[in-house]
Amino acid sequence: MKLKGHTDNVRTLLLDSSGRLCISGSSDSTIRLWDLGQQRCVHSYAVHTDSVWALASPPSFSHVYSGGRDLSVYLTDLSSRESTLLCTEQQHVLQLALQDDEWLWVATPDSSLHRWPARSSLKTLQKGSSFVAGSLPYARARASLDGSAPVPLHAEPAFVIPGTPGILQHAVLNDRRHLLTKDAVGIVKLWEITRGAVVTDFGKVSFEEKEKELFEMVSVPAWFTIDTRLGSISVHLDTPQCFGAEIYAVDLQVTGASEETKLNLGQQTLRGLLAHWIACRKQKASPQEADGDLLAGAGSGTAEHGLGRGAVDDGASHSPGVFPAFEFENELPPSIITEGSQGGPWRKKATELDGTEDEKELPWWCIDAVLNGKLPPREHAKCSFFLQPYEGTSLQVLTQGKLSAPRILRIQKVMNYVLDKLAVDKLDKSVDDGGSVLTSTSVHMLSQNSSGNGHTSSKSGSRVWQHQSKLQIEILCNHQVLPPVMSLATVRAYVWKKPEDLCLQYRTIPE
Repeated sequence: MKLKGHTDNVRTLLLDSSGRLCISGSSDSTIRLWDLGQQRCVHSYAVHTDSVWALASPPSFSHVYSGGRDLSVYLTDLSSRESTLLCTEQQHVLQLALQDDEWLWVATPDSSLHRWPARSSLKTLQKGSSFVAGSLPYARARASLDGSAPVPLHAEPAFVIPGTPGILQHAVLNDRRHLLTKDAVGIVKLWEITRGAVVTDFGKVSFEEKEKELFEMVSVPAWFTIDTRLGSISVHLDTPQCFGAEIYAVDLQVTGASEETKLNLGQQTLRGLLAHWIACRKQKASPQEADGDLLAGAGSGTAEHGLGRGAVDDGASHSPGVFPAFEFENELPPSIITEGSQGGPWRKKATELDGTEDEKELPWWCIDAVLNGKLPPREHAKCSFFLQPYEGTSLQVLTQGKLSAPRILRIQKVMNYVLDKLAVDKLDKSVDDGGSVLTSTSVHMLSQNSSGNGHTSSKSGSRVWQHQSKLQIEILCNHQVLPPVMSLATVRAYVWKKPEDLCLQYRTIPE
């Protein structure tokens, strides 16, 4: 059957136990009582001043509770048409639940639940809270504008089940490891995505101002997406995008890591997320299988030495444990929502995994990454650039073509590369330029000793120069001197700002 009467969307319905009567709430702000046997509208009640979103009624269907966009909850007698304003909420009323016709539970976009006294009899209602519901919505709206709106019968709920304030606003920071959020009560927090934990609680401050304050000139590929529509943080990882970002282990304060060791953010986050699953799997497996699987998946462990060179595995990151920057809490573990090759999607706490889950429950690419250390091919992992002497200098040309290096390579490494080339050229020509002869005692090009121009301090294995007068150079792009800690990707995004291959220049620093 088709029942006509509402002039806008029908938002909520109630049926009585016999299936003969129906109550509807609509965006036209009215409530209607229908006789399904006669297929017609019996009564229309103009109670609300805006859309009606929720209804509740006792089995007798003698009266109805209603709430909606106008923040109000009304009790209406379906026979006498007398309506009473029970209470008003701070936000829109989404759902109502009646408990023994004594208590009314109210849900709003806020995460707390409120319990209000429900009245099944209208005899004891206060006169200022009641009115006779008309049948035309514009009459109710006009009465509200004229100042004759009813007074709520109850000012405060009888009981509250408190909830955590939902997240309403978020911003991913440029390092792609931190997230700034603002919740329903105005609290601004900084989260670390790779640990699922709050780093700093800023309290009630301006979200926009804090975002500007935390801005960092750094370029990292987007390896995840964020969704906060449910009021909580949902981090979505999918292949191959989630394996597109890397970071140097020393930037995460990994103990004992060399300056060349790189960690894949997506891979290490998955290992931290599935740490309990890996531990359970290790206990079930034989010692040989456990060692092989876990050590193979501990980290990418790849290091790029020099520019345009092949990858060398130094083994520094091969550990069956999880790095501190990727450790999730066991007391409040995150929930994992995914699907495997068989069946539909499922959801479990990270600590509920028992190690028996395989590709039938978990994506194959996820298992391959955390257990076997195998990552899919990544596009745009390298950055091509030209390296030329700065105009007006007498320095020789070191390279004839383009160089290729990882996107995260720091300008400090480019400086070391230039120094190495200049030193080799001086040795080959056996030239003593002003009494300065540079010799190398190490084959690795790493950072120079700390100096006043901001060069980073050297680590073990760094090139050690023996010279009478120290040669210092600086790298420029678009006539701007680049900080040694800046990466090639950051230079391309914030300094070069062109689609063409990056162009870098070098020059000596005058004493």
